[in-house]
This record gives sequence, structure tokens and C-alpha cells, in this order.
Amino acid sequence: MLKKLKVKLTSFSHGAGCGCKISPQLLEEIIGKNNSKKLFKELIVGNSTKDDAAVYDLKNGTALISTTDFFTPIVDDPFLFGQIASANAISDVYAMGGKPIFALAILGWPISKLPVEVAAKVIEGAKNICEKINIPLAGGHTIDTIEPIFGLAVNGICDLKNIKKNSTANIGDQIYLTKKIGVGILSTAEKKGIISEKDKLLAHRSMLKLNSFGETLGNLDFITSMTDVTGFGLAGHLIEICEGSKKSAIIYENKIPLICDLNKYIKQNSIPGGSNRNWQSYGNKISPISQMCQTIISDPQTNGGLLFTIKKEKETEFLKFVKSSNSIKQLITLCKIGEIIELQEKSIIVK
Repeated sequence: MLKKLKVKLTSFSHGAGCGCKISPQLLEEIIGKNNSKKLFKELIVGNSTKDDAAVYDLKNGTALISTTDFFTPIVDDPFLFGQIASANAISDVYAMGGKPIFALAILGWPISKLPVEVAAKVIEGAKNICEKINIPLAGGHTIDTIEPIFGLAVNGICDLKNIKKNSTANIGDQIYLTKKIGVGILSTAEKKGIISEKDKLLAHRSMLKLNSFGETLGNLDFITSMTDVTGFGLAGHLIEICEGSKKSAIIYENKIPLICDLNKYIKQNSIPGGSNRNWQSYGNKISPISQMCQTIISDPQTNGGLLFTIKKEKETEFLKFVKSSNSIKQLITLCKIGEIIELQEKSIIVK
């Protein structure tokens, strides 16, 4: 049925994956004007530090982690779209150091434009990802929309002492990244029909890879802060760490891992609209850089890697731990890209 329909999901959406997020600047205006003045002592993490999920103290040494994430299609295959959107939403629990326990589906579907059989395939993809980590897709909510939208609301748990925030980095901490950068550029190239089959598979593999390594990192007390790289790009999410921690960061351009040769796609103007929105929001917080570097570090990632900081004196111990355990199987890459420094005029200094 689906083969006969030849549905091209991305043609129904104005954005693609996390590239359709509202820009950091506009989000600041929205949330900044609506922060509740009422204090809830059990709410350990709210929206004041722009973290990945809310965290609630259950008063028994355990924390409840709650998050939601959804977006418009980033690929044409509905099953794959459901998988990627689900992996992306679940990542927020892992980015807090937690363990996902169940999820609810969020589905917006243009009933008059797309068959319900296609929506069913999206849900199948979501169930596939949930089954991989042994959690139930326990329900959800659907509405009739102009564009197809899908994602999950995910709940997780964690020992309270193991919660990782994005606002607790220290001077001297080393900055690590667990996935290569560039899926926003490749996804745009796929939508334009100019991507090679090899590079398309690289992008899909990266977006499907679960960030379950975050649960492992949650158990390590020398991991000082953590987030995941999604719609605001590498620079945007590192700025959140820096501003939350009241520090700055040095990153090395030649240490940023790239998913493939991105230059050929950039030359064909395969740049997500979200990249420009990102740069307009935070470009003034970054030291002068080349146009190529700007495009890369502002590229919106969908289910991008974990971005975390580690105490410098524990770095050798950490690397030995990764190599000697099953943790390495959870990774696509593990790259050191910079370090946290004392607060400077710019949040990020690129060298």
C-alpha cells in the first residue's frame, strides 16, 4: 500500500527534524516572560537553566525526569521518521543521566492529505525504538494538523545524586562529544535530492543511534555537566552550558568531528534554515570564525550526540573505563573538542 502511494513526507513540512525549532533568541523571549515566580522545592530542574528535561525530587533518593520533543518529518520513510523522532525525544532523559521508563506518543496528522496507514507506520517506528530499550509506548494524543508532526513525551528515573545538569561545568573541565556533526546539512541535501546514498545512510545511522551512554555517564561523579546537541547546533548547546555555569569555553575547529565531507553540500547551499536562525541568535557570543566553521557549529542536529564535561584529572581514568567496558558499544564516536575556561567576553572562543 505504502509503496504504491510513494509518500514523500518531507514535502509536507516547512522544516526538517530539530531544524524546525524556534530560534534560541525567540525561545528566550517566550520563556523569559513566562517564568513562574512560585517556587516548588521538589522541582530540582525547571526551565531556568535551559536544561534538557524537568527533574522532580520523589523524596526517596530518586528523581523523576520528564520531557517532550516532537517535530516535522526529517525523512520521507514514515517508519524511519517514527524511529528518529522517538530516539531524539528519549535522548533528553539520557542527557540528564537517567533511565527512560515509559513514553507517550504525540501525533499531529493532516488527515485530508496523508493516509492514516502512513501514520500507523510512524507509530510502528516509535514502538520499534521503545522496544529496543524495553519501555512501553503507553498511550498518547493525536490531532488533525496542517503538517505531519510526531514525537514523544518521555519519563525516566535516576538516583538524585546522579542527575547531570547543563549548568555545572568547572574551569579546566574537558569537553567531549559523542556523535559527529553535520546531519542537518545532510538532511537538507536529502530533501533537495542531492545526497549520495553513502552519506544518506551515515545521517540515518547517526540519528537512529540511541544516546544510552548518558545513563552510564550519570553514574560517574566526575562528569560535571551534560546536555545533548539538537536544534540549536553544537555552538548553541555549548553556550547553554557556558551561560548556565557562568564560564566560557575554548573549542578547536580541527577537533570537531564531521560526519563526512560537508563542504560539497555547503557549496550547493544545502544549509538548513535553522542554521541562519541559530547564528542570528548567538553569533555575537562567539569569537570571529570562518563561514565554513559558522555553518558547521550552528548546524541543527536531530538526535545529535551527548555534549559533556569531565574533570581534567579524571580524564585518563574515564578513557580507560570506556575502553574496558561495554560503554564503547554505545558510541558512534568519542571526541575531545575543547575545555572550559574562566568567563570571558565571548562564551565560545574557537581556535
